[in-house]
Amino acid sequence: MRTYFDPEEAEEYEAAMDVLVRRCVAWAGERGLEADGLVLSAALEARHVSVDGRLGHWTPQEVRRVLLEWIPRQVTAVPGELDTAPQSLLTLLRYLDACGLRDPRGATMAELERAVAETAAEYPAAMADPTRWGIAKFWAMTALEHGVDLTDGTAFARFRRDLDAGRVDYDQRVLDQLLQRRLTEPDLGGERAFPQPPVRLPPGTELAEAASGSAVLSRLAALVGWVGADGRALTAAGNLRLQDARELAELLGTGEQDLKVRTAAEMTGLGLLLAWVKKARLVRVSKGRLVRVAKAAPLLRDPLALWHRAFEAFLGLGEAVCAPAGRWTPASLLAADFDELLPDALNSVYGMPHPMPMARLTETMWYACTEYHWDLSGEGDPVDGGWRERFDREVERAFAVLAELGAVELSHGVADELYSTDLHALRAAEGRPPSAYDGGPDGSGDRDLPDLPFPPQVRERLLARLAEPGTLVRLTPLGVSAVRERMLAQGRDAPLLGELAGAAPAEMLGVVAQHYPPEEAGAEVQGWLAAHGGDVEPLLQAVRDCPFRTRAAALLGTLVTCLDDGPALLERLRRDPVLGPIAVAALIEDGTLHPEKLTERESALMLAEGMLGLLELGGPEAVREQIASLAGPGAELTELVLGSGHPDETGLEEFRTLVALPLRSRGRPLRLVRSPAPGSRGRPTGHGRRRRR
Repeated sequence: MRTYFDPEEAEEYEAAMDVLVRRCVAWAGERGLEADGLVLSAALEARHVSVDGRLGHWTPQEVRRVLLEWIPRQVTAVPGELDTAPQSLLTLLRYLDACGLRDPRGATMAELERAVAETAAEYPAAMADPTRWGIAKFWAMTALEHGVDLTDGTAFARFRRDLDAGRVDYDQRVLDQLLQRRLTEPDLGGERAFPQPPVRLPPGTELAEAASGSAVLSRLAALVGWVGADGRALTAAGNLRLQDARELAELLGTGEQDLKVRTAAEMTGLGLLLAWVKKARLVRVSKGRLVRVAKAAPLLRDPLALWHRAFEAFLGLGEAVCAPAGRWTPASLLAADFDELLPDALNSVYGMPHPMPMARLTETMWYACTEYHWDLSGEGDPVDGGWRERFDREVERAFAVLAELGAVELSHGVADELYSTDLHALRAAEGRPPSAYDGGPDGSGDRDLPDLPFPPQVRERLLARLAEPGTLVRLTPLGVSAVRERMLAQGRDAPLLGELAGAAPAEMLGVVAQHYPPEEAGAEVQGWLAAHGGDVEPLLQAVRDCPFRTRAAALLGTLVTCLDDGPALLERLRRDPVLGPIAVAALIEDGTLHPEKLTERESALMLAEGMLGLLELGGPEAVREQIASLAGPGAELTELVLGSGHPDETGLEEFRTLVALPLRSRGRPLRLVRSPAPGSRGRPTGHGRRRRR
């Protein structure tokens, strides 16, 4: 049972959601808790279509989003039917926690319970406000108000004909508001962000020490000190007086104190630093004077906090970093989209195992920039027209300033082949028929080839640049920390090695199994063991307690991979009353155990393990189809599963009610054909295909 699915995995997600909702409703019924299936499905859907897509990751912000935005906008129901949505959401959160499905990097259960209680007070007003609806919900609610049964296709089609004919009354004012909001507000779903690899960070003391050594930070602090308690007078144009500007340029070491300029505005290096301290809210303009911001005084005594403030401020300084527009010079293309292009570039460098070539960064940024500015198409080739040369210079200056800040390291050399492999692959593919690499008219083809927007001539230009020595970019630990904080603020998943050391065993294993590559998974598990006395038993017990067989198999597989004695552990677990079937399946899969060596009881357990796993992954219909394909002379298959003694009692009961009873009611004979046991090579195990990292 996974709690993360790529957007393309629609069927897998739907099957998982069905299982979660079904079992949560049953769990709640045993405890007398509220659990509306419609609300549970809506809450899971809200998380699935979010930026990070983690079904088990919840924060107070997500609670508010579901109750005050998602359900009011997306879920259609008769008045009063959704009144208990806050209680149902709380039940879902408690269920995820009880089953070890909660992502420990989110809020604690105490924090989530408070968030639900606080949001519940606002929920009725949100549901009663039609201006919070979506367009589809508006028309569905209008149909309900006119007595239309939304499940009756004929009745709804009649309603639509009446609507088109102008025979249906509706609130035009509300509809206008909804249409306006649709044009001006972002969609609730959000675009799924790329998963990020786990990163390492040094202790906070080391980061603070690195921040203290930042050349830019020293200059910003010196500038604030120069402003003084009384501030500095500005000219009518809002610039420093020229004498003051020369004094400050010498103090900060910009080298502009002897320039022949008419105003301080012509000192671009000093201008950048002045714009920076203003953007960082360290100084401000008041009544014609440049003065300190009193509330920023504590920040100046905290180098690390000051550094992060400066980093964030820099991303909004496009006009100061790039060449200003002049009489004969148009506005900078980079400056216009600086706050989007530069963060995207830093995200691209984040977590990379080798320094990234500046050529690859500038090419990607340029391509995105020219797509933003369609008017360039009427001015000839932007590269030949000088636009590209200026753009590259401005990108290089931006990264040079980031290097002075201490966010990136710049070096010189030939880029690692990692950054050209995909370009070579696409070049090689261009000699084949289009259907061989772009999916063809029927959607088939080689989908492992890269899907880059670069046209052939751009790829060739980039390959030529990557073959020669050039500037290479790597994030410093400070840069990694800052970019990661931005990602977290955007709701993205940005794992940090060591952050799960205090998590519950099931939660730690669940995150590692789904989101960590093998090497980082091993480091995280070993770190957790080191923090808990090296005892592996709590982790094994967490796998035993997992109520989902597919998830338990994934957790155990991850644990075995991360332990030096993993293979020996599997052999020992073969006799474990709960983990035995999973261990046997793993031993068969890696070739250690041959299916013919299984005992009769193990064979029955393996059959049940495969069927229960398939029930979780594909649903009852998939299991019924599988059983039908195995029908033939021999012992009755469903009875073998039900009488196997498998430890998953919940799964067996679901198999009985959702699979066995419906099949019996059809009156068709279900008998097993002798074949290799599930889990042997070429047979379905019920655990699904291992995901590529």
